[in-house]
Amino acid sequence: MSELLKINVNDHTEKKGQLTYLSWAWAWAEILKIDPQATWVAHEFGPDGCQVPMMILPDTTAMVKVGVTISGHYKQCLLPVMDNKNKAIQGPDAFQVNTAIMRCLAKAIAMHGLGLYIYAGEDLPEIDPADQRERDTALRAEWLSAQFKLIDDAKTAGELKLVVSDALAVTTKEKDDDAAAQINSRAALKVAKAKTKETA
Repeated sequence: MSELLKINVNDHTEKKGQLTYLSWAWAWAEILKIDPQATWVAHEFGPDGCQVPMMILPDTTAMVKVGVTISGHYKQCLLPVMDNKNKAIQGPDAFQVNTAIMRCLAKAIAMHGLGLYIYAGEDLPEIDPADQRERDTALRAEWLSAQFKLIDDAKTAGELKLVVSDALAVTTKEKDDDAAAQINSRAALKVAKAKTKETA
């Protein structure tokens, strides 16, 4: 699910110790937008009639296992039942097991792509180069439009000079000669219109 890899989840995470957790509720809501028929399951362990939603290990710590099916694709993940210091808990209670299951759900969703970059230790999701170029082009057009408005709204020669100076500083930094030419052209047009009004 390549589209899930591109979603920025940074506003929907929480930090616990050294680990970052993705909000399972938000993540599941995003999945349902893509596949309303998506399902998830917390696997149970033990003999029939006495199954529990965790695998108890010899040292009495436990693991939970969650599987997620999206658009017919199934992926699963294991997670220890941990305390707030990310240490495995011996003899975990129901609340601790439930917390681990929901965290494991978020991790299993990440196996499909959503928020996977968090578990890889990255700060931002993978962005397709074509998408990045499209975003950069849109941001540039928005910025130029804002500069044109500032030029048009300048009331004095001093204001105009300041606006143009600030804008050209940005174009120089970005090495955008075309934007610089457009800024100068707009400013020249503003000056020409002002002179026309003065001689009218």
